[in-house]
Amino acid sequence: MGADQSTGQKIREGGFTLIEVIIAISILTVGLLAVASMQTAAIQGNFFAYRTTQAATLAQDRLEYLLSLPYDDTLLQEGDDQADPVTATNHQALNVSVTYDVDVDSPIAGAKRITVKALHSEKGVGRTIELTCVKVDV
Repeated sequence: MGADQSTGQKIREGGFTLIEVIIAISILTVGLLAVASMQTAAIQGNFFAYRTTQAATLAQDRLEYLLSLPYDDTLLQEGDDQADPVTATNHQALNVSVTYDVDVDSPIAGAKRITVKALHSEKGVGRTIELTCVKVDV
């Protein structure tokens, strides 16, 4: 503690007390924990969106495959929840199941409505992607 030599009065020295430092560190810690929890939630959300995109891409691929078949192909016979027409080795890794439905003469005579469904689940939350298209007998 210094004293002014000319007047003899004490000069207040600047600085932080230990309590001020502890409070500042506590506030900073709470802020950093909040940012970390938001980052974790964002990573989980991005992963679920990535899996949903993979399932949608797989469904689109199967729909395009079915549309490329001739109108009278055996895979395009009427029926619900038919198995995936293409065996994919990564279905189990992606945790995606693909089925398709074919409705003959729907919505008009001489047409088939093809609906492909890709179901994927992540931590007990299931999401179904459903794509529908009409194939006309030309």
